[in-house]
Amino acid sequence: MNALQILHDKKIRPSGLRLKILDYILNHKTHPTIDEIYEALIEDNPTLSKTTVYNTTKVLFENGVVKQVAIEGQPMRYDGDIKMHGHSFCRMCNNVYDVELLEEVKADFNGFTVEDTQVSYSGICKNCNTKLN
Repeated sequence: MNALQILHDKKIRPSGLRLKILDYILNHKTHPTIDEIYEALIEDNPTLSKTTVYNTTKVLFENGVVKQVAIEGQPMRYDGDIKMHGHSFCRMCNNVYDVELLEEVKADFNGFTVEDTQVSYSGICKNCNTKLN
């Protein structure tokens, strides 16, 4: 599904910058930060500000269009893949990778319905491990 259709389905006004920001998140599986999104888009969008990127990602998150990926000691990252999955963070190259979870949690714990699960691992990725050996 493309960015315009997603915004339309969620009843979010599809401004030009919102479309570009969402499109960037959807097409860059790097789990970009606000700064990374801004730096990638500013050259072709001189009216873009970090505040616009922040406010747009906030609207997208609040409407279930993107996920926030919180990794201790790192800036917030954004993920266009909203299905249930985990993340692994490489402490050497700072890359974040998707991790498939074995079982999706949809349980009800004493009246508490799980809506989201954040699973993240920290360590050294395969590429960095190869460089160490």
